[in-house]
Amino acid sequence: MKNYLWRLLASLLFFGCTKQNQTQEPIFETERTWWKEGILYQIYPQSFNDTNGDGFGDFQGVIEKLDYIESLGVTMVWMNPFFESPLVDNGYDVADYRAILPRYGTMEDFQQMLDGFHQRGIKFVLDVVVNHSSIEHEWFQQSRSSRDNPYRDYYHWWPAEKGEPPYRYSLFDPDGAWEYDSLSNAYYLHTFAEEQPDLNWENPKLRQEVYDIMKFWAEKGVDGFRMDAFQFASKDTTWPEFPEGHEKDFIKWYGMRPQLHEYLKEMYHEVLEKYDVFAVAEGAGSTFEDAHKLVDAERQELQMAYHFEYVDMSRTPDGYELADFKEVFTRWDKAFADKGWIAIFLSNHDNARLVNRFGNPDPKFRTPSTQMLNTFLLSMRGTPYTYYGDEIGMTNMDMPTIEEYVDVEAKGKYKAALAAGKDMEEFMEILNYSSRENGRTPMQWDDSKNAGFTTGTPWKRVNENYHEINVAAQEKDPNSILNHFRKMTQVRKDHPVLVYGNYEILQQEHPTVYAFTRTLDGEKMLVLLNFSEEKSTITLSEPGNLDQLIINNYPELEVSGNTVELLPYQAVIVQVN
Repeated sequence: MKNYLWRLLASLLFFGCTKQNQTQEPIFETERTWWKEGILYQIYPQSFNDTNGDGFGDFQGVIEKLDYIESLGVTMVWMNPFFESPLVDNGYDVADYRAILPRYGTMEDFQQMLDGFHQRGIKFVLDVVVNHSSIEHEWFQQSRSSRDNPYRDYYHWWPAEKGEPPYRYSLFDPDGAWEYDSLSNAYYLHTFAEEQPDLNWENPKLRQEVYDIMKFWAEKGVDGFRMDAFQFASKDTTWPEFPEGHEKDFIKWYGMRPQLHEYLKEMYHEVLEKYDVFAVAEGAGSTFEDAHKLVDAERQELQMAYHFEYVDMSRTPDGYELADFKEVFTRWDKAFADKGWIAIFLSNHDNARLVNRFGNPDPKFRTPSTQMLNTFLLSMRGTPYTYYGDEIGMTNMDMPTIEEYVDVEAKGKYKAALAAGKDMEEFMEILNYSSRENGRTPMQWDDSKNAGFTTGTPWKRVNENYHEINVAAQEKDPNSILNHFRKMTQVRKDHPVLVYGNYEILQQEHPTVYAFTRTLDGEKMLVLLNFSEEKSTITLSEPGNLDQLIINNYPELEVSGNTVELLPYQAVIVQVN
């Protein structure tokens, strides 16, 4: 007989539950820290909120939304680069690491924003781009001016009289990573765009320059650093020949050289330890050993691993397999169960929207599937990272022709596909689905012109569905994606078991349900997630007492004996005995 135990509204159930075990000690007390317990919100500043009508987001726009950000329940904010830049790669080509790009505001605006975060108990993480700089940076201008310039060794150069340099692959440039510069008759290295020359981390003077930059911002009050593309920072400057096709295993050949750990230890003692800040590097190598060497506490390097294995799923409209999704998350959790710490994320500025890649953007399923994915992110072990707009279920937009793309990566891939003679119709279908421009469209605040993002012309076209998907509409709906996200952040704060508890997957072979438990000091949470647009059932061998429902994105849950029936994309967390 079916038992409709939980017909109460999800909000009533949530607020009716008691806070339990808040004072219980985690398994490893010495490892308990604010950045493990944190919930991070990533802001792409030029797309967040524009207050002066120039079509680009700015610091005052973030200041205007500080109360909104606080209302989400997040405790950390990571903001993409806002330094002086020619914007070849939307700010990831830095021309001055101590100056603010005027479109975002002034240093005084930045300090006002930072103080506003701190007044609300929110930590601030700075995006540090030091694998490369802009060609407009004074260091590079000096470096290219002559071979005997003191800044020459701040970058990697190959004298042209030695002939063509050994081939190196570029992630953005189909012609490769060496660019000829006639001023000193030499080639310089650029792993990304030709306007982004790689910095020479083998030079101790360059490293000290970077540490001084980090100290500059730490003294202003930033709480942490996200190190962009940092696993590629160290280079073998003997420039050996690499085998043909090596770029298919890019990280193995270009990332995680042993010397990188020396530099990170140096950074730790020069900056992180002195200022009590934390750091996470983009990328974690290609093995668990690589990742642990980066973040295990006794290594004194970084604090958190940010790996890419599940980001590589769902790169095409064909989607992904739930079995693979479960396997990757379970394997990484097991590898870091006792030591080290990882980030948990499904989207960021370099990827398409979360609901398109891992949920279902169909209007019938967009709300429950996004709620389900956010429930997953906020119930796993690791620090959850949420990308702006995912708290309201923002979706991909339709960009079927290359002319609409502004991203240097998209243009480079298009050029490479043309040169390789690929089917360009198929290429554009995949690009339209997977391009990172999908994740950079303006924030959808309300249903007014340009979604309330700007009174001017937005730098990037606003998604046409902003009339249906926006903050203002979801504020009014207690069952919205936004309000579910807020409830879920509070659940995580109220239950340390979701931060530090042991993870155990249940019925890993189940084709549509991702089920797992989190256990800490006698408290046990059961998480059930239906990744299907159809109803799914799961029979639990030892369900325990399922009366204590913590959160549910539907008004009811159907239970018959040991069998639970989940509606499409239903997500529930139950406290069990």
